[in-house]
Amino acid sequence: MKTPEKIETEAALWVMRLERGLTATEQDDFLQWYMAEAGHSQELDRQMANWTRLNMLADWRPEHTLRPNRDLLAPQPERARSLKRRRPWFWSAEVALAAAAAVVFGFFLLRPSPSDAPAAVPAVVPAQIAAIERRTLDDGTVIELNRDAEVAVLYTATERKVRLERGEAMFRVAKNPARPFIVITGDVQFRAVGTAFNVRRESEAVELIVTEGKVRVQSQAVEADGIAASPDDSAAAPLVVAGELALVPMQPGKAPISVAKIGVDHLDEKLAWHSRLLDFTNARLSAVVDEFNRRNAPIRMVIDDAKLADTEVSASLRSDNIESFIRLLEGGFGVDAERNGNVVTLRKRRR
Repeated sequence: MKTPEKIETEAALWVMRLERGLTATEQDDFLQWYMAEAGHSQELDRQMANWTRLNMLADWRPEHTLRPNRDLLAPQPERARSLKRRRPWFWSAEVALAAAAAVVFGFFLLRPSPSDAPAAVPAVVPAQIAAIERRTLDDGTVIELNRDAEVAVLYTATERKVRLERGEAMFRVAKNPARPFIVITGDVQFRAVGTAFNVRRESEAVELIVTEGKVRVQSQAVEADGIAASPDDSAAAPLVVAGELALVPMQPGKAPISVAKIGVDHLDEKLAWHSRLLDFTNARLSAVVDEFNRRNAPIRMVIDDAKLADTEVSASLRSDNIESFIRLLEGGFGVDAERNGNVVTLRKRRR
């Protein structure tokens, strides 16, 4: 058990970190610390209240008098409005957790009814949902891996090869004409220089969607060790440009490669799993959950509480961080999340 002095020190440090902004690692650490003990949220609330009072001094203008001002730190309408514009989240323990969302998601605010005060949360965190992973390679190329996707990076001095073993990934390639970027999956490879494209591997075919630039589709031989050999330049190698979708058979020659334009709505549906900010203003929680479900299949959240479903949400949320969203609801707003496979049932916690 931590001493009160240690909790006080930790809470003060988190207030300062929240003020200057959290790193990706600190975001997760903060949520875990906040939910580990009830005393953490209580002390953070106290520290934030102190910070709020001290921030009022920033708006103070000396009166050039020796007369003591006993109301210097008393709440005043003009001061409160000014402070609220500058520090919109230093007000309560509930909004303290929303501060975590501000750095994890962008910005988050729930408006529960007064009787829905957050309850203590056990330190044990349930098994997490498989997350969308984002990797930045040495050359600056960014790979976004859908749930359960797997890649192997095979960089050399002359080529940048990445093998997609399974699943789906988005590639945002750093431009370097001297070192072409090649994605290999099965007997198919996609060659690019500086571009952005999505590759989804299935049992019979590979789907390619190009969102920026151009990608060359080629069949290839495979050496005994499984590493792709040089492409067969004599094979048909269509060039797929931004706004096009290509279906490439896993076995070369089994079927022709098809290339077609893809509409904006279809593109958004295909790439719904990508990490992005979703903006909501006074939206019902049920609508937020529906949007998360659409973008995070096969994971599905179900709200088993009509009052909870009507909770208002004003937020900019990261669409790929469904687990942190669930933990936020559990930790700050008295929600129980029951996990059963890919289904997460949300309901108000019973007191």
